[in-house]
Amino acid sequence: MSSAEIRNRFLAHFEARGHTVVPSASLLLDDPNLLFVNAGMVPFKPYFLGQETPPYPRAASVQKCIRTPDIEEVGKTTRHGTFFEMCGNFSFGDYFKEGAIELAWELVTRPQADGGFGLDESILYPSVLDGDDEAIALWKKVTGLSDDRIVRLPPKENYWSMGVPGPGGPCSEILIDRGPEFGADRDWDAGDRYLEFWNLVFMQDELSAVRSKSDFDIAGQLPKKNIDTGMGLERVAYLLQGKSNMYEIDVVFPVIEKTMALTGKAYGAAYDDDVRFRVVADHVRSSMMLIGDGVTPGNEGRGYVLRRLLRRAVRNVRLLGYDDPALPELLPVSRDRMGESYPELHADWDRIAQVAFAEEEAFRKTLQAGTQIFDLAAGEVKRSGAATIPGQKAFALHDTYGFPIDLTLEMAAEAGLQVDEEGFRQLMAEQRERAKADARAKKGQHADTGVYRGILDEHGPTEWLAYETLETESRALAVLQTGAPVRSLAEGEVGEVVLDRTPFYAESGGQVADAGVIEFDGGRLEVLDVQRPVRGLVVHQVRVVEGELAVSTAAATRGLHAKVDPEWRTGARQAHSGTHIVHAALREVLGPTALQSGSYNRPGYLRLDFGWLNSLSPEQVHQIEEVSNHALRADLPVGWQYMTLGEARDWGALALFGETYDDQKVRVVEIGGPWSRELCGGTHVDHSSQVGTIVVTGESSVGSGNRRIEALTGVEGFAYLARERDVVSQLTSMLKTQPDDLVGRVGDLVERLRQAEKEMERIRMAQLLAAGGDLAARAVDVNGVKLVTHRVDGAAAADVRTLALDVRGRLPGDAPGVVVVIGAVDGKVSVVAALNDAAQARGLSANDMVRTVAPYVDGRGGGKADVAQGGGTDSSRIDEALAAVSAAVAQA
Repeated sequence: MSSAEIRNRFLAHFEARGHTVVPSASLLLDDPNLLFVNAGMVPFKPYFLGQETPPYPRAASVQKCIRTPDIEEVGKTTRHGTFFEMCGNFSFGDYFKEGAIELAWELVTRPQADGGFGLDESILYPSVLDGDDEAIALWKKVTGLSDDRIVRLPPKENYWSMGVPGPGGPCSEILIDRGPEFGADRDWDAGDRYLEFWNLVFMQDELSAVRSKSDFDIAGQLPKKNIDTGMGLERVAYLLQGKSNMYEIDVVFPVIEKTMALTGKAYGAAYDDDVRFRVVADHVRSSMMLIGDGVTPGNEGRGYVLRRLLRRAVRNVRLLGYDDPALPELLPVSRDRMGESYPELHADWDRIAQVAFAEEEAFRKTLQAGTQIFDLAAGEVKRSGAATIPGQKAFALHDTYGFPIDLTLEMAAEAGLQVDEEGFRQLMAEQRERAKADARAKKGQHADTGVYRGILDEHGPTEWLAYETLETESRALAVLQTGAPVRSLAEGEVGEVVLDRTPFYAESGGQVADAGVIEFDGGRLEVLDVQRPVRGLVVHQVRVVEGELAVSTAAATRGLHAKVDPEWRTGARQAHSGTHIVHAALREVLGPTALQSGSYNRPGYLRLDFGWLNSLSPEQVHQIEEVSNHALRADLPVGWQYMTLGEARDWGALALFGETYDDQKVRVVEIGGPWSRELCGGTHVDHSSQVGTIVVTGESSVGSGNRRIEALTGVEGFAYLARERDVVSQLTSMLKTQPDDLVGRVGDLVERLRQAEKEMERIRMAQLLAAGGDLAARAVDVNGVKLVTHRVDGAAAADVRTLALDVRGRLPGDAPGVVVVIGAVDGKVSVVAALNDAAQARGLSANDMVRTVAPYVDGRGGGKADVAQGGGTDSSRIDEALAAVSAAVAQA
């Protein structure tokens, strides 16, 4: 049974039983505790934490997941993979233990001819939390299994929590006996014999005082009991396809087959090679899925994980003996296999390929540079008489230069050396522990939304009217300060107000919140910010400008008049629509692979981040601006409509990477029909001409593989152009020319200035060299050596060196000659010593001369016997330094 068929059967089974099928969320969600979605329940976490009201009582999904803590173990076991798909069914206060057990057992054991998985009941073993008698009784009731077929496991195995205060509960696993060749009979921890492929979490407890994932207090029962299950698609696939591990299933093994064809190596012939084959297959798929969801290679966070995956894949292909670019050969194989379930991989292939292939090319250059660095390290070790490259060197190669430890070990063996692997592993462990400490520190970042949740439960959602009006008559549902309810806010105080209805736009989708005021009898509030701490509730941060806001008065009637600043809203609409227009223009100029990865807009200003590997040329930036303004002049209609997420995708609407969208209803904003269609909840103009103008003010890098365009719109854009006009006017007046001739006139002036500077440099060098003849003529005989010591203020290192070499060349060659010149400019000291052959034959060295000077100028330096140079930071003792040189020559 193919992986796609397993997925389809899972979803069809639960959809037929009243579950809403929810598409996989992006691997990137806005969660402070996670780099990536690492479990099927993550997109539903706000429902389990009580932060949001679930829009359906039961759901099912097949969620893309990434886990990378054990990346070094990938390929060594059947359990470790970075990318996987988690099939899950979820109940939000609907069915509980019995329903979850019935639904899982039915699908697992129903014959394949009837749409099930057809697993043999005789080799299936449900597990429960030891002491969960209710679950034991239910498993017996539903399955008819005998008591000895129910496995009791400790809390470490069968109690689920997120490691933070909130929901938790016992769980049940479904284990399958793979036979005695995989481990001992009824030894539940014996290797891979009793393989868990489905976990049913019975979320029933409220956890408090959480000290770790397995150490906490149970404060009581949840008001609503929930179900969260996870069935590993890859595990079920290799069970049903008769394979021994996840790397040999239909969506992974073709990459191994292609790698065999490239390398000439055989899978199954040698353990080390098999590990490499598996790493390649896993990492190629994981990298492709990450790029597909908008990640680009970088040096930190998500980008670093992707970079590491791609480079490990390339490295392992190389270790298998293939040195040519590998990803152009392997990535399309993975795309063709995964594309049946994720058709967007085909639609977005050009961008995915561009990012991946560029990273491989960069890594190939890194390997070349790293090899040179390794050779230096190996040479140092050999010269010292040792035989082991220190762990610190290996770690620096790995961490600083991206040079893989496996390659270091391989090259060290070829050089007859060893590597201090223990020292390297210790440094790696310390780095991982620092990362874990950072992750633990983030555990406290869950916002305490309980007070907002209570307001929502009591009063219902805010009537949000930002699309319809700029003013509402409203009633205060709550007044808060520092997260807690208060009776009143006095003049000058800052707090939060929740209204029953509001015209204010809450910050979202890159658009800042509206500005404005809330007025009441005898007072006025300035609105500082507007947010949605929980879905459905709009909260206004305010400062009391006049009067006192008393809860009893504000809540009694609709006596609050909420007013959005119309100028602010106009500017915000212009900037947000302008962002969509620039995005469409960007794609028209650069091609469809230039996709927005983030945005920010406020009245009169927008910035748009997009995935792109190279800086844009001035011509490309001009084209983007020109296309944008042509769209404004065309007065394109701007409209929006609501539809399902699937309909929006079919319609060609673009979604922002990492954003979460409502599966039931999304808002699609279009400008000029299909020219620009994006999922967006922001406020917009009615026609493109109302944006006024779009003036691109900058294009820059914001990290590896990401660029940023900044622009001004509306009045701010016109003001910017007016300032430029004023500058042009002033310059034309100063230079007595016409605007059209200004560039040429300034170019002429710049060229004349450049020529004048060259002439001044020529004269200066002539004067400097002229002084060389005089210095050589005034050489002093010291102990049979022609010595020239000279101080030249205002001379930098290059001038000092030129003068010293010129003076040396003018000294007679048959007598020992020593020249030491010291220059000083802006507090920096430059020293150059130059000796002729006769002086070197006498036993003198330029190196020694520089070392003599160094202590006096608080510096250092070195070189060869004939020429050496250095620098320092203390110019107050230059004369003493030159005297010390004379003394040293006299004693030689």
